[in-house]
Amino acid sequence: MRETPIRKDIIDRAIQELGIADFGRTTIREIVAIAQKAEQVSGKEFVKMEMGVPGLPASEFGVKAQVEALKKGVARLYPNINGIGTLKEEASRFVKAFVGVDIKPEGCVPVCGSMQGTFASFLTATQAEPKKDTILFIDPGFPVQKQQCVVMGAKYETFDVYHYRGAKLGPKLESYLERGNIAAIIYSNPNNPTWVCLNEEELKTIGSLATKYDTIVLEDLAYFAMDFRRNLSEPFQAPYQATVAQYTDNYVLLISGSKAFSYAGERIAVSCISDKLYHREYEALTRKYGNGQFGPVFIHRVLYALSSGTSHSAQYAMAAMLKAASDGTYRFREDISEYGHRAKRLKEIFQRNGFYIVYDTDIDEPIADGFYFTIAYPGMSGKELAKEILYYGVSAIPLDSTGSSQQGLRICTSFVRDNQYELLNERMKTFRENHPEK
Repeated sequence: MRETPIRKDIIDRAIQELGIADFGRTTIREIVAIAQKAEQVSGKEFVKMEMGVPGLPASEFGVKAQVEALKKGVARLYPNINGIGTLKEEASRFVKAFVGVDIKPEGCVPVCGSMQGTFASFLTATQAEPKKDTILFIDPGFPVQKQQCVVMGAKYETFDVYHYRGAKLGPKLESYLERGNIAAIIYSNPNNPTWVCLNEEELKTIGSLATKYDTIVLEDLAYFAMDFRRNLSEPFQAPYQATVAQYTDNYVLLISGSKAFSYAGERIAVSCISDKLYHREYEALTRKYGNGQFGPVFIHRVLYALSSGTSHSAQYAMAAMLKAASDGTYRFREDISEYGHRAKRLKEIFQRNGFYIVYDTDIDEPIADGFYFTIAYPGMSGKELAKEILYYGVSAIPLDSTGSSQQGLRICTSFVRDNQYELLNERMKTFRENHPEK
């Protein structure tokens, strides 16, 4: 057996110091901490693929607009809790340009990142009807969203979509909805961590069942228009970003500036509430707040209590980025397509060295190359692989932590540098030599 690139005692000591007992439940931050500690002690660089953080420069359209806003003195003023008018108008226009649906500006509400948007949506949805107190996750998904439910004391259910694609999705989803306790359904599309993309028939299924059972759909579009198999770059022209909004009026679209515009540091996103849901009256909300409309409660009660609004200058940045994209002067898809190029090269390296893609198809076609993908190695569980690969100077999170029932790792392409492909190939070649397939 060849010596591992990182001495095993260095990794084992870092794990012990963090008190990690079960690698299947290891958090992203803990994996990061192990890799950082091991780098410092060993002096050898890691190929870091655990954090879903943008690895591209922030949009210049956003930076310029935010700096100008700050120079004009907006930092001294509280922002309007509803959001500044230009952002609301441009968000409405952007949704029309790239999603192909109409949402009035009043329902386009700035939030401190999509994470705050989901938190506020969970709170509002689970308070709207007394019997509906549970969030349903179409997994795998972003682990922290479940943590949000834990923090607020909300119930949640999950199922792994791996075995329920296509025609199988409807019966599985309805088996939960028919119980009458599901307040909202949440999923990401493209999906974090697998990068599978729900197709039109699947979205139609979700939408029709949401209408039938009067359930709200929270569509997390954190990776907006990043299905690089489709030309989603032309504003006001099909094809559009696939969405459940074409098939139900019970929805909130969460559009983030973090990945599409590489603007993660300013914590800016827009929660786009359908016109019908925005004005939907709920008796339970009236009793609790005196105003029963979903939209006003979401804004004036929940968001107000959470943060009293969203960063004033960041709203100007988001408005400028959305406007430039809708105008066609900011081709944001051309920038972020770099993630697809990285994924293609990384998949080739892993597959060349005995790994395989776990979530490999969207029913009848290979998944897109993008921000994430999933890998596994024959004969190893996800948590075993997550730990073992650290000895080879590679960090990634186990799928166990994402709600997946499959074994493997989530690979994020964002931090991989051009000079690391050959390094990764050499390390994975050593990994394979030390772990011959049985």
